[in-house]
Amino acid sequence: MTQVGEGHETAADEAGPVMTFGAPTVGEILAERYQLEEHVNNDSAGRQVWRGIDVILRRPVAVVLRHPGGDSATEMLQAAVDASRVIHPNLVGVYDAIDEDARAYVVREWVDGEALRELVAQEGPLDPARATAIAHSITDALAAVHATGMVHGNVHPGTILIGDDGRVVLADARADSADSVETDVRSIGGILYFALTGHWPHNEIRRSALPDAMRDGNGTIAAPRQIRAGIPAYLDDLTMDLLDKRVVTPEADALTAELGRLNSADDEYEDVGPLRFTQGTSAEPIRSTRKIVIGVGALVVIALIGLIFGIRAISNSGSEPSGTKQANTAPQGTTNDPQTGGGDDTTPAAAPKQIPLTPDMVRIVDPPAGDRTDDGEAAFTVDNDKETVWKTSGFLQPKFYNKPGMGLLINLGTPRKISDVRVETSAPGVAMDIRTGPNDPGNSSQGDDQVVRTYKKLGDGDTEKTDGTNSIFPVFDETATYQYILIFITELPRDTDGKYRVEVSKVEVYGN
Repeated sequence: MTQVGEGHETAADEAGPVMTFGAPTVGEILAERYQLEEHVNNDSAGRQVWRGIDVILRRPVAVVLRHPGGDSATEMLQAAVDASRVIHPNLVGVYDAIDEDARAYVVREWVDGEALRELVAQEGPLDPARATAIAHSITDALAAVHATGMVHGNVHPGTILIGDDGRVVLADARADSADSVETDVRSIGGILYFALTGHWPHNEIRRSALPDAMRDGNGTIAAPRQIRAGIPAYLDDLTMDLLDKRVVTPEADALTAELGRLNSADDEYEDVGPLRFTQGTSAEPIRSTRKIVIGVGALVVIALIGLIFGIRAISNSGSEPSGTKQANTAPQGTTNDPQTGGGDDTTPAAAPKQIPLTPDMVRIVDPPAGDRTDDGEAAFTVDNDKETVWKTSGFLQPKFYNKPGMGLLINLGTPRKISDVRVETSAPGVAMDIRTGPNDPGNSSQGDDQVVRTYKKLGDGDTEKTDGTNSIFPVFDETATYQYILIFITELPRDTDGKYRVEVSKVEVYGN
């Protein structure tokens, strides 16, 4: 029954070591009312947490004691007094705050259950629906705190208690000058990240005894979907936006409404649309900086294209000899009449477009050593549903120890000109390449073996590992046509359980 209330590392109580001299004992009654029953543990500030009994009201209580009291305990006691003014089902009730100079203590509600910190340590990362429900409850509590003009300042997996009855409560307010409404709300991103991955983002929130978030060589935080399969893209985006300090945080009540909308969706998160945060009476959504950058980049590209064509038009106009009339050089069968859309003496190449893929056009290639049990999952890569995936088996090493690899074979039906293939995976670090061959020898172990032996890899150089989860392969000869395309995986990334596997959620082919 964890009641520690341990939160962020802080210097606020650094004068209060764990009690030794004059330590309380089992059976001792404090303030002639609170009888100590069991020493549960100590929190991160060195305070003792006891399970006790209110002998007057005959109810269980949690008693948080620190030594000494007096001036050094002022902040703890004031935080308790402030917290006692807010009544909310997702906030731990604070009953009393007493200073005896030699020691000070706060008496609060006892919750039968355990902290989110211990829950994840015991059971591993939570499923997305449960993580969302917990974040929703805590954000609702924060909205109530912020409505009074206060901040909590200590939203952390150690201060979130999950009751045996399913109730989720936030405990141990401990705000200091560095805390604000924004840091409270941003901490919800940390809670989601921890619940989904088992890691706490130190740089994005604040340092903790919990393991730091996973990062790349540049220190950039890995998104939950890069660490663990099965996390909805919408929830992943929401978590990362809350952690991104370039993105303005919503108010707690707006985030509560959004999490409530997500929490009320079914397990598959169907029909969950784009972010619907609103600030006050504004209906403008808060948009991710990453998405804004992409949009601005697109506008810049469009502007550059327009500039290039404008310069070309001016150049062409200026090169025409004065006093002469441009000859009609259009070939037979074309016209320079603007009303019919002609004008150039060459027809521009059509822009690549996505080639529709159907389940009967894709299949798994798993050489003879494979068990071929996942063949039906090939359809999940072309169904436009990010929640359905082709998931490889888990292996004990990154390279397939009993076969050269495995992949997805695409039969376009007829030879086509191809510009690129795009693949979305659950994690980076996948060694993957594109291969092609003259035919499909059949959906069998022998056929798969022939595909792997005879198909040729496109592109120059060795197969490299992917940098992200969305990979584009522009390795095709623009003068050639292709009917059979093999996306071949030769090395897998490590999953959260220590095994090596990957999920492929989407495959797209572009061409003419």
